[in-house]
Amino acid sequence: MSQYKPKLKEKKWDIKKEEELIKKWEEEGIYGFNKNSPKPVFSIDTPPPYASGTPHMGFAYHYAAIDSIARLMRMKGFEVLFPMGIDRNGLPVEVQVEKIHGIRMTETPRDKFLELCRELLDKYENDILTISRRLGFSMNSLSPDEIYRTDSPKYRSLTQATFIELWKRGLIYEDERPNNWCPRCHTTLADAEVEYAEEETSLVYIRFGIKNSSDSLIIATTRPELLCACAAILVHPDDDRYTHLHGKRAIVPTYNKEIPIIPHKEVDPEFGTGAMMLCSYGDTVDIRLFRELGLKPVKAINTEARMTEAAGKYAGLLVAEARKRIIENLMEQGLVEKIERIEHKVPICWRCKTRIEFISMREYYLKQLDFLEDVLRISDMIRFHPAHNKQMLINWIKSVKSDWPISRRRYYGTEVPLWYCENDHVILPKPGKYYQPWREPPPIKACPVCGSRKFKGEWRTFDTWFDSSISALFISGYLRDEELFKRAFPVGLRPQGKEIVRTWLYYTLLRVYQLTKQPAFKHVWISGLVMDEHGRKMSKSLGNIIYPEPLVKKYGADALRFAGAAETRLGADIMVSENRIAGAAKFIQKLYSIARFISSFPEPSRDEIELSSSDEWILAELSNLINRVKVLYDDLDFFAVNYVRDFVWDIFADHYIELVKSRAYGSIGSKKEQKAAWWTLHLVLKTVLKLLAPVTPFITDYLYRELYGKTIHLEHFPEPFAVKSELLELTGLLRSVNSAIWKAKKAKNLSLKSPVKKLYLPEALEPFIMDIKAMHNCEKIILGEPKEGIIIDISDSKIGIIL
Repeated sequence: MSQYKPKLKEKKWDIKKEEELIKKWEEEGIYGFNKNSPKPVFSIDTPPPYASGTPHMGFAYHYAAIDSIARLMRMKGFEVLFPMGIDRNGLPVEVQVEKIHGIRMTETPRDKFLELCRELLDKYENDILTISRRLGFSMNSLSPDEIYRTDSPKYRSLTQATFIELWKRGLIYEDERPNNWCPRCHTTLADAEVEYAEEETSLVYIRFGIKNSSDSLIIATTRPELLCACAAILVHPDDDRYTHLHGKRAIVPTYNKEIPIIPHKEVDPEFGTGAMMLCSYGDTVDIRLFRELGLKPVKAINTEARMTEAAGKYAGLLVAEARKRIIENLMEQGLVEKIERIEHKVPICWRCKTRIEFISMREYYLKQLDFLEDVLRISDMIRFHPAHNKQMLINWIKSVKSDWPISRRRYYGTEVPLWYCENDHVILPKPGKYYQPWREPPPIKACPVCGSRKFKGEWRTFDTWFDSSISALFISGYLRDEELFKRAFPVGLRPQGKEIVRTWLYYTLLRVYQLTKQPAFKHVWISGLVMDEHGRKMSKSLGNIIYPEPLVKKYGADALRFAGAAETRLGADIMVSENRIAGAAKFIQKLYSIARFISSFPEPSRDEIELSSSDEWILAELSNLINRVKVLYDDLDFFAVNYVRDFVWDIFADHYIELVKSRAYGSIGSKKEQKAAWWTLHLVLKTVLKLLAPVTPFITDYLYRELYGKTIHLEHFPEPFAVKSELLELTGLLRSVNSAIWKAKKAKNLSLKSPVKKLYLPEALEPFIMDIKAMHNCEKIILGEPKEGIIIDISDSKIGIIL
């Protein structure tokens, strides 16, 4: 045996080799994209991570899975367009700059504020690129000079070009209407950016007077501060308690104004008193009913979340303070019947969690109601992974009730490319350039309508999703590279988290369809959230944010990537557990040890060998493994690495390698049978490495290079092959027999190498006798029912062991 020395000298896998491989990959440029390649293109609309802080494990697990898809597609023969972008537009960076520097955007010179935003974004961007490189992400390039940024002139000019085109098609308009308004972020929000939170509040039962009557009407409301904006009282037409009040007029307390009492089926007779106060605006129901009933709204709350002059003596008070004061005053007047504490849902800003208000203002809108059926139709042309997550998109589309407000009253974003002459005529520029109307003159000298030479530039920016929703067009060369666009569009894959289905996915499908009349993607991959090990969302307030760098330093990137893939099926939330990452590291060491053993033997050619039943059995198991892995990998679900780990540890290492060790070393069998063991060992190892390569790129590439002289990442992915499938039926029996013999020896405190004097085996295992005899150091094997020794029941058979 001394002649067979491992080619791999080190006994343990050294995670420092991961960084050596990163340098090698960069030098070789193996992940670059060649748009002239004859291979079919598989394009990935990589989610550009937002540069808003140090990336945590949510980033690491999510992007490792996306990288696994890119690596898998390369092995399947595609030329993979896998660009790295950084999302740098929008609200989050503005909020952080305000917080860090103690300033308000609206009180800071715009140029200065933009500069502070860029400085902070640059810092965070570097953190993202550093951890992406260390985790082995195989984007076409991670060089700061070659990634794309959503705040670059090139990207923003494309956003503006799409706006200009949609304007020309009549799909954009300006209107004044109630919008979701965040007083903290000081901007309009689309419905998709509104979240809901449970809040405890007071349900106040207020007494309204009835005109020309001594009667009164009690209304239950959570928003008494909106009494000044109350335009009607609604009651259900079938509610007998109020039929006598239909068509009469109520008197609003404190403000003494008359309002109509209107029967309407919108009212829930079970809530409060069954009479509903209709104000501008308490919620989205108020907004809809004001439009339906043609009521004139009153602006009760301003953009600072303070009461307006319409509130009378409460003007200038914050909403919460005004509510408290009004309740106190109403109680002093004896107009409060009672107060109940209730839990109810309130709308909040997705970013800062501030309660939003509904404030009427002029904004630009993109028509979307006219396209909802089209988006539903094209979604049927896209394959979703997992399939059931498509329902999230369908549910959102069916909930959309208004057009999309796309303009924002913020600074750090793509500017709305419009100017206005002194007579309010709109100046729309030609596409192809990045415009900043707030700081530069229009590209014309005189208004084409009236001849005016005085202009005012639009200062507003776009909703960040208006920018993000063109990422699929940007990466595929839309309006910039016609040849690339023909090959890369529709984009092969949109990978993303489930929390932004109603924003990034929906808006992309909408916008791309409006511009191209095609679905944006062939595949959509939707992952779950990454949580801590207790199933809680990571947040600073909980103190449970887990960062990848210390774990990578301790266990290596492969261990982290494997643990993320193995944790759960695609679409479910992923729990981060250091114990499971440590377990993944142990498996990677086991894989290295197996490869080191196999590296002791040369790899013969197929025509030099004569396969034994043991070899044919493990090959049948290997082909079966490929089939099982392929089912999940074809659904872009890498949970299948669990199948590989189970095969490697529980079947290949524990049983096959132990079966053929003696034959591999030449202690038993013919030369052809010895070489068959070598050939099978190498084939299984190579296949296992290929199956794992998309998920654990470091250990697999290192071993493949060391043993087979080339990178694994340009190899073809394994396919199932013809085998003697009937041998699979013997797996359980073979494993049980081996385990029983080992258990018997341990019970006698004997070494596993100690001899077995006599072994009774089921006849089904006759083809394995030579290898089993050597494996367990048996002096004699007898086929058939045992008559003596330690008799053990194995499934439908028995074995007998005499030690």
